Amino acid sequence: MDIAEASAICSDVLDEVATAVVADRSFFETVFIGVLSRGHVLLEEVPGTGKTLTARCFATALGLSFSRIQFTPDLLPTDVTGSQLYDERDGTFEFSEGPVFANVVLGDEINRAPAKTQAALLEAMAERQVTTQGETRPLPDPFVVIATQNPIESEGVFPLPEAQIDRFTVKAQLGYPDHEGEIDILRRRLDRETRSPDVEPVLSGTQVRELQRVPETVRVDADTLDYIGRLARATREDRRVDVGVSPRGTQQLLEACRARAVMQGRGFVTPDDVKGVAHPVLAHRLVLTADARINGIDGRTVVDDVLGSEPVPTVDGIERSGNGT
Repeated sequence: MDIAEASAICSDVLDEVATAVVADRSFFETVFIGVLSRGHVLLEEVPGTGKTLTARCFATALGLSFSRIQFTPDLLPTDVTGSQLYDERDGTFEFSEGPVFANVVLGDEINRAPAKTQAALLEAMAERQVTTQGETRPLPDPFVVIATQNPIESEGVFPLPEAQIDRFTVKAQLGYPDHEGEIDILRRRLDRETRSPDVEPVLSGTQVRELQRVPETVRVDADTLDYIGRLARATREDRRVDVGVSPRGTQQLLEACRARAVMQGRGFVTPDDVKGVAHPVLAHRLVLTADARINGIDGRTVVDDVLGSEPVPTVDGIERSGNGT
């Protein structure tokens, strides 16, 4: 699969999801960048805005198996990963797979469970495997976690551990629809017989794996690599930040840039790709100081300032590199 074909397929997938979910195109692109770069996606918004519907529609459009885990305060880690069941007939134990054994796993309201249960996804997200009772089992390929969380100000929620936050390639916020979007939702509801809208498959699992390999062919100029590295370092040196972007976050910024280039049909990364994914990739990883939080500073503000302070590479040099000259 070449870049032009991959770009067309990405557009088809986004168009299909848009038939069921009312949201900005940029939101769909952010979610798909997470999938295309073999990462995981964190969706944050108040209940009822379509986070769960978005995850299910992406899974269907990509032709992937889907499971949902409803996180609650009493959810156990084995409810996520699976457990050993005793077979009385032959006196043996047999492993029963948990809902994490699917291509697309929706962790719904993940921050309503305590940290111990949230961490049950950590190995799965990092290693694409699950270890239970001393035995390691691989997860399906591809494997994507799309987690939803309510804002931390909501009642009955727990903050996600920093190590888990860092495993999410992108964080996207759906937001409320505008007036026309809300009317569109009502019109769609009048015209359908089922309670939830649905989409049609565009790809199969094999094609998704092939699609995820395409960003590996995208070229990145040395100046752009330097730019990405400078942005990451600047977050660590900012006085409003206790913990800046990790090396893992820097690598995921690179992968997201290459995925964005593929979606736009280019074989090389530009500074606009870096700027286009910087907020969803970097902002949620920053741990701010107490003073910054009190003063209403958030991660997006820091990323804005970092982008504004670091010199941008020239586009001409990147275009020459991307064209192989």
